[in-house]
Amino acid sequence: MDKPLPANRQRATQRPAPFAKPAHWTDAPAPPPRVAEPTQDPDGLDPTRYGDWEKNGIAIDF
Repeated sequence: MDKPLPANRQRATQRPAPFAKPAHWTDAPAPPPRVAEPTQDPDGLDPTRYGDWEKNGIAIDF
């Protein structure tokens, strides 16, 4: 263990320098997510997953 470490391994084992926050960053919390409003389809079809539709309680995959 007395051998010096290679340069790339020395860099990986060192702690990073202290982080300085940029001036344009704020401490405001993230906004809450918006609730998606359900849309009404005139045919009564409702996409349950990508490419699937539900009609009369049965998922239809095209």
